[in-house]
Amino acid sequence: MQELISKAKVLMEALPYIQRFAGKTFVIKYGGHAMADERLKESFALDVILLKSLGINTVIVHGGGPQINETLKRYGIVSQFVRGMRVTDTDTMSVVEMVLVGQVNKEVVGYLNQHGGKAVGLSGKDGTLLLSKKLLQEVRLENGAGEQVDIGFVGDVVRVNTDLLKTLKDGGYLPVIAPVGVGPQGECYNINADLVAGRVAAALNAEKLILLTDTPGVLDRDKQLLPSIAVAEMHRLISEESITGGMIPKVECCADALRDGVKKAHIIDGRVEHAVLLEIFTDRGVGTEITK
Repeated sequence: MQELISKAKVLMEALPYIQRFAGKTFVIKYGGHAMADERLKESFALDVILLKSLGINTVIVHGGGPQINETLKRYGIVSQFVRGMRVTDTDTMSVVEMVLVGQVNKEVVGYLNQHGGKAVGLSGKDGTLLLSKKLLQEVRLENGAGEQVDIGFVGDVVRVNTDLLKTLKDGGYLPVIAPVGVGPQGECYNINADLVAGRVAAALNAEKLILLTDTPGVLDRDKQLLPSIAVAEMHRLISEESITGGMIPKVECCADALRDGVKKAHIIDGRVEHAVLLEIFTDRGVGTEITK
């Protein structure tokens, strides 16, 4: 009986969050280890389907870096990176689109539908979902000056076609977006999945932007998890070099989304089963919440 009562208490803890978020929109960036482990893939799919069942409008943006690396290697194409961004020539872009849109996207959609979802796969080309432009990467020269470098078909999102996403929402569908954008002349762009998720969340005035990562969240200088930080504190941690490396673009993506209308952003550990539910529906959470 005590075990049953404990289960009831869990539901009661979740109740105020369920009531608060019903009818709201969450945008989830799905990537990292959560996309590779069968147990975690099932956990994620069930989390998303439960959110949808509770009346929470959910949009997924997925990554696919490891799958792209594997396919490029098979084709004998060697990638170069500039400040973490893949230099994307014509041949590389063809592989990126093939893998993200033709392989990874369909796998994610298939897995969600297999577990009872109603998912639809999209790329930025579909209905001009992600109108994009070339992104120039800034690098620092030895003299300290900055220089804009052209790294090929790497893009930034100019506009998100929210009409398409709202049509899918009204039909009860779950959009799954591959981070491939389209330019004004029909050219394809490889876009960072975190960036796409942030732009989509801002365009939809989402309640939450959630980034799944392979780390517990944002850590302080002593490598302890920060359950919650404000944007001002985030900037301080970057300047103190407590936040470094690949975490910097993730927190900056969250800060941009908050500035553009998203209510809260979360960076959570996708290696934890049911991480999405634990972060949203429990008082303590399992990652870092970033607020304005």
